[in-house]
This record gives sequence, C-alpha cells and structure tokens, in this order.
Amino acid sequence: MLYTKANYLLLISCIVIFLTIVFSCAKDPALPVFGDYPAEVGKIIANKCSTPGCHNNSSYKAAADLNLSTFDNLFKGSSNGSPVIPFRSDFSSLCYFINTYPELGPVNYPSMPLNENVLSKAEVQTIKNWIDNGAPDINGKIMWADNPTRRKYYVLNQGCDVVTVFDAETQLPMRYITVGNNSSAPESPHMIKVSPDGKYWYVIFVANNILQKYKTSDDSFVAEVSLGASQNWNTIAISNDGKKAYCVAWQANSRLAVVNLETMTLKQNIGGGNFSDGHGIALNNTNDTIYITRQTGNYIYKIDTALNGFTEIPLDLTGTPNQTSSLDPHEIIFSPDGSKYFVSCQKSNEVRVMSTIGDILLQTINTGQYPLEFAKSANKNKLYVVCQDEPAASPNTKGCITVIDMINYNANNYSVGYQPHGIVLDEINGYIIVSSRNILTNGPTPHHTGVCGRNGFVNYFNINTMQLLNKKTEVASDPYSIALRP
Repeated sequence: MLYTKANYLLLISCIVIFLTIVFSCAKDPALPVFGDYPAEVGKIIANKCSTPGCHNNSSYKAAADLNLSTFDNLFKGSSNGSPVIPFRSDFSSLCYFINTYPELGPVNYPSMPLNENVLSKAEVQTIKNWIDNGAPDINGKIMWADNPTRRKYYVLNQGCDVVTVFDAETQLPMRYITVGNNSSAPESPHMIKVSPDGKYWYVIFVANNILQKYKTSDDSFVAEVSLGASQNWNTIAISNDGKKAYCVAWQANSRLAVVNLETMTLKQNIGGGNFSDGHGIALNNTNDTIYITRQTGNYIYKIDTALNGFTEIPLDLTGTPNQTSSLDPHEIIFSPDGSKYFVSCQKSNEVRVMSTIGDILLQTINTGQYPLEFAKSANKNKLYVVCQDEPAASPNTKGCITVIDMINYNANNYSVGYQPHGIVLDEINGYIIVSSRNILTNGPTPHHTGVCGRNGFVNYFNINTMQLLNKKTEVASDPYSIALRP
C-alpha cells in the first residue's frame, strides 16, 4: 500500500493522539503514607522517631517497648502506659520527651530523638495540636471513641484534680478528665464511685464542697451539687438503686450530706456536734442503716437512713466508746450476705469483724501496717485490704495487700507498689488493680514528670494466683481512689 502525503499526516496525527491519551491517563505519583498518621504528623514521626535503632519495628523493645511505626502500634502503649492521651497533650508523655521549649509544656530528659537534633518548635507544636484534636489517624479515627459501653476503670488523682480513665481490656490509660470547678486552686478529689447500674461516676473533694456527676458512656460532665458550707468531704456511699448518695465530711464537727442523685439536689445536711472525725461510710445490705467510722478512737457511728440519731458502737471488748487514738477505724465493708461487717483499723493494724445483729465483735484479724481501703469478691469469699505502710525488702516497695478469707478469717500479705491506697477487682479479666500514691521522695523514680509533679503507679495482681504482674502503669500525681465500670 502506497502512502500519500495525506495518509502520512493522518497516521502521524493518530500516533500523537494515542500518546497524548496514554500519558494523560497515567496515575500521579502516590503521596507517602506514614503509618496511617496524618501526613504532617507522620512525616515528623517517620523521620525523627520511628527510625533505625529507636522506636521502629526492629528496635522498639529496647526503647521502652514503644513502637511508633504505625498509628495502631502507638496505641498499643509502652512499658509505662499510654504515651499519647487523645485530647490531652498535657498528659501525653510523648510530648514531654520531644519538647525542649518550656513555654510549650513539661520538658523531660533525655530529649528525643536521642543523640540527634531536637525537634523544632513548629514540629513540637504540630504534635501537640494533633493530640489536642484527639490524635486521629489519617482517616479521622480517634482511639477508644468507638464504644459507649466499653468496660473501664477510673483512677482518681488527688494531687492533680483529674481522673485517669483506663480501658479495662488493655489496661491502658485512654483519657484524662479534669474534675472540680475551680481552676485557680487545688481541690483534692478524694473518692470516686461508679453507680450500681454503671451509667455514672461521682467525685467528692476535700478542698471543695461539691459532689460531681459524670456519664460513663463518654465521661462527660452531667451536674454538680453543693454539699453545704463545710469542706473536707471524704467519702461517698450510694444506695443500691442508685438514687441517693450519703457523703461524709471529715472534721471535728463532722457533717453527713444526703443527695438525690437523679436531680442532683441536696436533701439534708446534718451534724453540728452529733459526731466527730467521721471518715468511712457504708450502707448495710438493706440500705436502712448507715455506718460511719470515727477516724480517731475505738468506735464507729450507726444511724438509720431516716437520720433519727447517732449510736456509738465500740469495736473492742471494753464496751465503752473512747476518743483516744487506739484502733482509729478507717473504712467499713459488709460481707456479701450482710451478716457481718469488716472495719479497717489503721492505728492497730487490724481488721475488726463485727456481727450486724447486735454489733458484736466476732474476730480480730492482723493485717499489714496501716490498713485502709477494701475490695471484696463474693465469688471467692475473699476480702482485700490495702496496707499503705507495710515495710518490704525491696527499696522500691512499700505497702501490701492483706487477703482475708471471709469465712475462716485466714489472712496473707502480698507486697505491692509504693504507698498503695486505692483497690478494685476486675474479675472478668482476672485482675486486682491497685493504685500506689508514691508521694514520698524515696519511692521509685517515675519514668517522667508531668504537669502536676511526681507521678504514681497502677499495679496488677493475678486474682487467681496472687502473682504480682510485671506491668506497672504510670499515672498523674497521687492516684488515690479507684472505681470500676462493669
């Protein structure tokens, strides 16, 4: 076939059109994906943090067990807990170690990346902004925001006016919630309680006169109520139906406040010399009688829920109430069947067992030094009491749990943490969870120092074997009280 000039030009035009179509349809080069982090964050982490010899897949075991190679690996935590708390860069230890600019928050050493150039101020601010916006992945996913019925436990930090929220499944801190209503002064939250139905949690304060209510579904604030002019509010007991709270103020002329939890209104506030040095509080199983410990002396108080008057119940065989420091009752808890109650006596290092009928002393059980808070297992018929000052062979251990058989009263001590105080049982996952205050300077040095100073710890026992687990999670200052959301 002979090509004319016209055919030749037509052929050339077809080739040009074909090549234009082919090259115009070619894909643009893909943008780099940095472990599912948002690009501006992932670029910093990939080039400065998740690098050979540091927090990458090959080296993270020697770098505090923290793998930053992907978003999912970050939120598996480290040997110290969660380095990133969504929405709270001020409680995210990752920020402490990449930051060398005091105006941007706490500065911890050694600075990261180790033995390399520090991050610029703009890079640190980028990480902080990302965390304060929830630390989302490239698709906008925010960790632990997907399940309103998630099982949780709450650690109240008395030295920081915050509550650390843990995911019960992974035992990782997932949120920090600021509590109280006065940002200009410490309010010292003292006790946290979860409602019997698991829908709400409540906080009471030593240095404020309020009771606050929060939802467990998203840990949002619901309401607060003034308990009266007094402060030093210490403890809470909630009725079985979740409708009432009974709150005690620990002072010379103690107060008892009764709150309607449905409307968050104060129903009654009594005291005025009727009882003194009140601290621990418990309701009997039928919820018609209130028991309150007298922090100094040998006796406790008993009052019906109609508030008709206080009866003094000696815990020893003298039969006579005495205000002189001797037993110094701290807390009360009832047996599962309600037939007896147990009182921790912090001065005498004992738990006293009393019959509910007649309030008669049944047994005296020796514990570790300075017994305080209780947890009980109806399934195992065991009572667990934290003893804050029990000496230990290790210089980094001070305190124990005394485990008591509620039937035969046998007791054994198990060393744990440093100044343990709060305790809760997670029987589904098989843990005894203990918060260690660690407020003495000769206690174990925290991995990092946060916005409130010296951190405390959360420790774990296997509830079946009483083996103390290696895991130890660092939390904000003075973790004092724990509550579990079932």
